[in-house]
Amino acid sequence: MTVTTVKPDSAAQAADAVRWALSEGTPLDVAGSGSKRGLGRPIQTAYTLDLSGLSGVVAYEAEELVLTARAGTPMAEILPMLAERRQQLAFEPQDLGPLFGRPEGQGTLGGVVASGLAGPRRISAGSARDHTLGIEGVNGRGDLYKGGGKVVKNVTGYDVPKLMAGSFGTLTVLTELTVKVLPAPEDVRTLLLAGREDAGAVAALTAALQSPYDVSGAAHLPAAVAARSHVRAVAAVGGAVTLVRVEGFGPSVTARVAALKEELGADAVLDRDESLAVWREIKDVAFFCPLPNPPPLTQGRELDSLPRPAGEGWGGGDDSRHISRHVWKISVQPSEGPRVAESIRWALDAELYFDWGGGLIWAAVAPTPDAASAIRGALGTAGHATLVRAPEDVRTTTEVFHPLPDPVMALSRRVKESFDPCGILNPGRMYAGV
Repeated sequence: MTVTTVKPDSAAQAADAVRWALSEGTPLDVAGSGSKRGLGRPIQTAYTLDLSGLSGVVAYEAEELVLTARAGTPMAEILPMLAERRQQLAFEPQDLGPLFGRPEGQGTLGGVVASGLAGPRRISAGSARDHTLGIEGVNGRGDLYKGGGKVVKNVTGYDVPKLMAGSFGTLTVLTELTVKVLPAPEDVRTLLLAGREDAGAVAALTAALQSPYDVSGAAHLPAAVAARSHVRAVAAVGGAVTLVRVEGFGPSVTARVAALKEELGADAVLDRDESLAVWREIKDVAFFCPLPNPPPLTQGRELDSLPRPAGEGWGGGDDSRHISRHVWKISVQPSEGPRVAESIRWALDAELYFDWGGGLIWAAVAPTPDAASAIRGALGTAGHATLVRAPEDVRTTTEVFHPLPDPVMALSRRVKESFDPCGILNPGRMYAGV
């Protein structure tokens, strides 16, 4: 199929494009940079609405902790700008481009919000939805509208900005967003516990999260995954590694780390650079990426300046078996995480690791026809599973997002119809017919 790309450079042009598609009865593949195009069901359409031309920061009010930018603004522009003012998007937006074989740093603000994804700090700071204050966009009726604002306040009616987070462009073509930013931590340290099996590791993570020490990251890397880290202190353990992150002002971090180290029986403490590096690996699912990770960390070098040498496999050798694996994101009750992980390993050839204190499992699974049923069968009613990376033919025939109960699916259809009655915006991206 020949695909024609329509690239507006203003919100008004985006509205014109939607109205044209509506008049022609033709669906649109709504995309930013396309860094997450591999996530979701494939869209069969002859027209792509490319929002990368809607780029640029509209307003950055650092004192008010608010940023407004056009939807196509690259995160590679936004994140350094925030860092200069020692601020951040606290939900730790993921860069999943490399997971799909694309260069890093190509995601956009609109894509971050539309996908609704968040990194390890979700357990303490919430998701993208919790930090989205306002939006401007075009619905499927061709109406250019605004929702929300620049402050957090009680309002009546629907909270439209939060509804857009995680909608994957099926409800509105986002043209501009306002997000909350927060101060970046002055210091960060990570406690390392070596050699814990899954159940013991999740128990330690639970204890850390329930402690009064304000933990902002809690993850567990089984031995095979930990060995792929480019942080020497992690890979050199030679076994499973359990990680607990503490952030904040320097003296506070020092005191909390000392207390946690004694309570958890930690084996080591990673410094700031090592902590930044390993949590970026965890956040971006770097252990399952086909592109190389950064080389081993060198003390004193800035994380984002580390080169990625061509031809260096992230697994230290032939990584073709990992490139071909399907990647699943599995949300589960933390107490059920070890059981679910063991069930998946028993049923499938799978490697996995835990984030969110055991409540999130990232799994790289060898392709088999029954993988989806095996994973969702292992879950039962304990959570849900999303197929994040797989070839297009697999994503066409597999429920990419977890099947919804009939009442929830009926509600989703009604919401879709209210914003996009003719079904022209990313039709079927999440569920068939929605």
